[in-house]
Amino acid sequence: MGLYESWIKRAIRAGHERSLRAGAFEFFYRPYIKSLQTLSDGLLEPIGDPIYELDWDVLIILDACRVDLMRELLTSTEYSYVRTRDSSTSVASMTPDWMERNFVPRYAPEMEDTVYVCGNPFSEQKLDADWFRELIEVWRYGWDDGTGTQPPRPVTDEAIRQGRAMDDGRLIVHYMQPHSPFLTDSPMEEGKSLDSWPVTPDGDVWTQLSYGELDANEVWTNYRENLELVMDELTLLLENLDADHAVVSSDHGNAIGEYGIYGHPGSMPFPFLREVPWIEVETTDSGTYCPDSRPDAVTDTDTRSRLESLGYVA
Repeated sequence: MGLYESWIKRAIRAGHERSLRAGAFEFFYRPYIKSLQTLSDGLLEPIGDPIYELDWDVLIILDACRVDLMRELLTSTEYSYVRTRDSSTSVASMTPDWMERNFVPRYAPEMEDTVYVCGNPFSEQKLDADWFRELIEVWRYGWDDGTGTQPPRPVTDEAIRQGRAMDDGRLIVHYMQPHSPFLTDSPMEEGKSLDSWPVTPDGDVWTQLSYGELDANEVWTNYRENLELVMDELTLLLENLDADHAVVSSDHGNAIGEYGIYGHPGSMPFPFLREVPWIEVETTDSGTYCPDSRPDAVTDTDTRSRLESLGYVA
């Protein structure tokens, strides 16, 4: 099926199964986004700060975290581990591009000195374990079929194990939160097992919001609560980790309707998708927490189902 035919069928299906607004939105949205991407790729210079050009020895990635969302949370909630608050510019507006642009041959020496604890299943498509000192894909054994995402605790456990085993080098810890699905009292997306998962972007929070099926304030509240959940989790991580320079950041932001954009399409130059937190944090390994052991057998998984649950696969 060609791109044009797929676009038309998607718009017709949305109008028939959802609402006239949904159909109209789909009819105009896909070509609009494609035009923006083409313009950005063709005319704009690459922007952003590659992570290896910045100063850190532990980099904690909170997936899809807007910088203003983080600022709002830190204004109302005190986290004792926060030392400085700043921002940086991401090299991409979605995770696969972020991986492609950060982990390149230019930074081979730095990558060979990096342990990457990854909760995002795009690692299977975009990363090679041979590039790193070690690549631990937590999602392969820690994924929760009920919520359709990678919960934070297995990522924390692996990060603590790896941190304690390292005498030198760098550590990247990649959490899925605050990326939807939201692990809140009102998740807004129904979790299903991977074996029967039917989720496409039609069921994604941001698509529902674009169709007018969700209230923007309620979505923002859940988005913030999902960030608060992982920030609370960092208390455990940072009390059981030693680092000279630890930073909390993100791979990209998330659009909530600015310029008619929702979610985080690729090749977008806008600040709400490229500006990300850059927060220096305190770490001290108190030795008070012993993480659960990693499963002995890490089996292969259906990555497509995992990406569908995150709203990446149509």
